[in-house]
Amino acid sequence: MKRRLSIGLAVVLLLGVVAVVVWGRPGDSPGTADLTTVRGVIGSEKEAFFRDQRVVDAFAKHGLVVQVDSAGSRQIATSVDLAKYEFVFPSSSPAAQRVQRDRKVTTVYTPFQSPMAIATFEPIAALLEKEGVVRKGAGDYRVLDIGPYLEKIVKPGRRWDQLDGNTAYPARKNVLVTTTDPRESNSAAMYLAIASFVANGNAVVSDEAQAQKVLPEVAKLFLGQGYTQNSTEGPFEDYLSAGMGKTPMALIYESQYVDRLVRADGSIRDDMRLLYTAPTIYSKHTLVPLSGNGDKVGQLLTTDPELGRLAATFGFRTTDPRLFADVVGQAKAPVPADLVDAIEPPSFETLERMLDEIAKQY
Repeated sequence: MKRRLSIGLAVVLLLGVVAVVVWGRPGDSPGTADLTTVRGVIGSEKEAFFRDQRVVDAFAKHGLVVQVDSAGSRQIATSVDLAKYEFVFPSSSPAAQRVQRDRKVTTVYTPFQSPMAIATFEPIAALLEKEGVVRKGAGDYRVLDIGPYLEKIVKPGRRWDQLDGNTAYPARKNVLVTTTDPRESNSAAMYLAIASFVANGNAVVSDEAQAQKVLPEVAKLFLGQGYTQNSTEGPFEDYLSAGMGKTPMALIYESQYVDRLVRADGSIRDDMRLLYTAPTIYSKHTLVPLSGNGDKVGQLLTTDPELGRLAATFGFRTTDPRLFADVVGQAKAPVPADLVDAIEPPSFETLERMLDEIAKQY
């Protein structure tokens, strides 16, 4: 009897080992064997979107497993080895245009975009409104007017404790928006594009002479900050957790703020406000396909209603404006349906020259 039990137990254990081997082989998991893996490199602010299980499932319905690595938009355009990727998805159109030209790609996709904005607090917004640098926008929102801001605040190098009647935030530091490192991050590069446009007489900087003329003024926006982080998540998280004391104004993507409002997790408090810059720039998330499967990812992100709706829940403005409008309406998010005071950035080469000149001064 003992011998029979031992033999039976051995058979059961053997079957268990076989089952583990069969089910544990890569690619043989139920429901994934027939999926095609597509690899891409993306801007870091889209990483949460691609890793969300709902997005994973939506791609799987179309036979794809999309795997992504993240990098800065400047890095994607200049230093990332693209040989192992089937699509690139930077956060800026200039970086995408550089890749498109270098790789001789004729088709690109812009499935969603997000304007640059400033996360701040009501006492700060009210203080700057008295200074004449914050005003009401074309709709039911407020803007940081970059022209008066450069002229009244940045050029004379004013500190917070030098603002008239300032009892809300009398800090002994310059009145500067906290950005990321312009040498590495797209959001800071977009801020440079905005400021250089205004400093250039409300015209896009298009040649070396114009760049050299505006650089002494706009470089102050970055050099006076001290240490800066390389991802927009950094200053935004400081804004959310450390509050006004550390980060009175943080340059972010609108999508980051809307994403938190949609989550309704309490991270956006009653005294927090979102300002837009005047003018602003839409950070156009542009996908450049490097293969047929990469092209399929671009098509799906642009045309699939489910993926569009999910992108809107992450705060992105999609090709169908109704999706974003529905999401912000349900979340009661105080964001405008459209921003009319928007400009285009300089060419990739012009922007790079300005960024390189600023980098030399660090």
